[in-house]
Amino acid sequence: MIAGALALLASLALVIVMFSMRLNLAGGLTLAMLAAAAFVYVHPRFYAWRYVVPGILAVLVFIVLPMGYTLAIAFTNYSLQHLLPYERSTSVLLSRMHSASTGGLDFKLFDAGGGQYKLVFVDEEDKRFATPPLKLIEREQKVALAESADAPDEDSALPLKDVIRLQPALKLLTVQQPDGVELKLSSLRRFTPSRPQYTLNKDGSMTDDEDGKRLVANMKTGYWEKEPSEAGGKPQPVEPGFRTYVGWQNYTRIFTDARFFQPFARVFAWTVSFASLNTLFTFGIGILLATAMNWDALRFRNAYRLMLFLPYAVPAFISIPVFRGLFNENLGEINLVLDQVFGIRPSWFSDAATARSMVLIVNAWLGYPYMMILCMGLIKAIPGELYEASALAGAGPFTNFFRITLPLIARPIAPLLITSFAFNFNNLALIALLTNGAPDYLDTEVPVGATDLLASYTYRMAFHDSGQNYALACAISSIVFLIVAGLAVVNLKLFKVGKEEAR
Repeated sequence: MIAGALALLASLALVIVMFSMRLNLAGGLTLAMLAAAAFVYVHPRFYAWRYVVPGILAVLVFIVLPMGYTLAIAFTNYSLQHLLPYERSTSVLLSRMHSASTGGLDFKLFDAGGGQYKLVFVDEEDKRFATPPLKLIEREQKVALAESADAPDEDSALPLKDVIRLQPALKLLTVQQPDGVELKLSSLRRFTPSRPQYTLNKDGSMTDDEDGKRLVANMKTGYWEKEPSEAGGKPQPVEPGFRTYVGWQNYTRIFTDARFFQPFARVFAWTVSFASLNTLFTFGIGILLATAMNWDALRFRNAYRLMLFLPYAVPAFISIPVFRGLFNENLGEINLVLDQVFGIRPSWFSDAATARSMVLIVNAWLGYPYMMILCMGLIKAIPGELYEASALAGAGPFTNFFRITLPLIARPIAPLLITSFAFNFNNLALIALLTNGAPDYLDTEVPVGATDLLASYTYRMAFHDSGQNYALACAISSIVFLIVAGLAVVNLKLFKVGKEEAR
């Protein structure tokens, strides 16, 4: 009871933090889930639901909400060029100032004592203007200049390094000349007249005060666009862009735009091949070793089992970097041995075929112990009388394997093979730690490599320096989700069929 009350108070505190950070939707959803959970735990009629509420909440928080957010982004143009919402993009443009190339004043900075500073300006006629003593803080300030007859000691002016140190505050300072002209910092030693570059019109458009051209927000492209200079010309987009709803455009680009479909098709084909081959290799190695480990005449079986299980006991985050060093083309032990024995030094990281072979080898090494353990358990469940009858009939080990062992474990292990396929389909850690997708294709505009899986391809598209197209990455992620969800449905059906046959 006390633990539940503390958890409720902590959750309510989290809701308050969300609302204070203006995360109204997240705070509202969290508050609704807390209210539903509290009602279930308090009302005696819903006593049985108390045991499933934590699981339901976990599914909503960790599966439904992230997937819903991913789908929501997939229908927008959210990317590096379209990071800001429309309102923020508009305010950024309206805050831009246009500095004149002439009419500025040079200045020097003086220490006025007490943490205050004084700026002294000199115009072309050698007239001096000064600001009152003020504190330079990183906040918008506006001060008026007054003509000063006093000529301060030039040697007492602060050096350039202090001006550089105070530059962030100086950039936020606006000084007004006696004639009303406002000046802004344009260089380390000069203030120049400035005015807003864009003006918002009553109809929602903008006007560029520099050339008088009109800007209109294009909700399809996510840019404020300036009218063309010539008749029939294309509008000129003005950055920064803004996020906007684009419908099915990202999905259409994946399958119809050659720039995206070609690498997507390559990566998809390799992902399916990688997942299929790794499932086949790990199962094949696992079942052969499991059959050997169940041979009664084999001595020291427990020691062999322990050694064969070690690759699965070592975390992949340790094993994969070790393999990366072993496969190093210049200093790796594998190439040193191959060079000494066969006189070859494969290009594991620069050739597409050998890089893919390396990825398959490493993942087979990491995955076969899991299959071996599963197969050992299933083989133990096979009645020994079948092998005894087979021995009386004169059958050998191969006949026993293909006529008894493999058929009897095929049905119960089928759902686990599909699970293994789904895991390898999204094996981001292996690619990220071993090859990072290398070798990269040189004939594609998007960042993609020969060993990239759909998961790593999506990650690079979202976070690579030359990519950062979050919306397109979310669209691909949703496609991957549908594929894996389909595999899960098949898995459940196979499990159901296997269970019914077992009865």
